[in-house]
Parts: sequence; C-alpha cells; structure tokens
Amino acid sequence: MRGLLVTGTDTGAGKTVVAGAICAALAARGLRVAAFKPVVTGLEESVDEWPHDHELLAATASAGQSPEEVAPRRFGPPVSPHYAAELAGERLDPAALAAAARQAARSADALVCEGVGGLLVPIAPDFLVRDFAAELGLPLVVAARPALGTINHTLLTLEAARACGLEVAGVVMTPWPERPAGMLVSNRETVERLGGVEVATLPATTPSGLARAGSQLPLERWLGGGD
Repeated sequence: MRGLLVTGTDTGAGKTVVAGAICAALAARGLRVAAFKPVVTGLEESVDEWPHDHELLAATASAGQSPEEVAPRRFGPPVSPHYAAELAGERLDPAALAAAARQAARSADALVCEGVGGLLVPIAPDFLVRDFAAELGLPLVVAARPALGTINHTLLTLEAARACGLEVAGVVMTPWPERPAGMLVSNRETVERLGGVEVATLPATTPSGLARAGSQLPLERWLGGGD
C-alpha cells in the first residue's frame, strides 16, 4: 500500500489542511488518490470556510469517494473517538477500520490517511491512533504549529512514533508566514536537528488553494519515489 498517514502534535495543529493539501497536490499530478479518516467527531459544531474533515478530504481526493466513504464512523460531539463512541452506546472496531482503509487504497495510486488528534489519542479504550498507524504501515507526516511550544510537542510526537517502529517521512509546520520571525526559523531548524527529520512548511491557504500549497511539499520523496 503506497501512501502517507498524517498525524499531528495536537488537535487543531493542521492535520486536515496538510492531508487535504497532499491529496489535492497528488491529484493535480494525475494520480488517483484515495483519502481516509477512521473517525470524525465534532459534526455538531458549525463550519464556515473550511468544511468538516471528511468533506474536505472527499473534495480534494480523486478516487470518487463520498464523505461517508472517507470516514466510515462519524459522531457529533467534539470529543475523543473512544468517548464519542461511548456516548453513542457503541465501541469502535479497529480491525474493521483498518480493513476499510485497505479497501479504499485498492483502487488508488496512493492513500492519504488522516489520524484523529495526536498519536496517543484512543480510538478504542485499548487501541490508539498510533496502533492504527502501525496496522497500516504507512510513513507518517506530522503536522505541527510553527509557534512557541512546537519544539517540545513535535519532538514528543516523533519519539512516540519511533518508539513503536513507525517511519516518519517528514514534519510540516503550518501556517507558515511569508516572512517568518527569527523564532519560527529557529523552531524549524531545531526540530530538524534534534528530531533528525525533514521539516517542510505550508503557507496559510484556503480550500481552493490546497493543490497550489501542497505542490511545495516533497511528496515524491515522502512516498518513496525520489524527488
């Protein structure tokens, strides 16, 4: 299975923007791209310019998926997946979710999977996002904020990934300003040096600008096809 799994240093770190930019950029290159997100929560919250995660991913991928096919499990409350399922009187089945991701990948050149929150967020009480990533075996792309606090959050995420043998393809700091302050440049350089990882940047964008923004990312190298 060829693809990437986008995780983040925290909720709201830009995972969906990064995943959407990767989908849109690969689709613009003529690839058939499938998107997948095992669980979406927070559907009861209103949206403005940016649609809900599974809707954005369905719109940017090119495999003809519906939003419901992108995210097979969906819940209203903006809470952790395991708790959202508990509130609904359910328990999420990790094996079924992994099978759905593999099914989505079968008819595509590449799969872009977005996690839920950070790597240590539980999908089920005894099954973390990190476990889901290990089940799929895809290289990770870590979405991170560029500002104060990102060094600690990003390095902790890298350690959590590597502790269970996950491959980290790269980090994306977003939104990256056109003229970054010295602290932001230092944050990027420090994460690269201490984390031993390539740190790319993604500018502030809009849903219609995702392909252009994503074209700046080293996608072929992350997917194992050179650059």
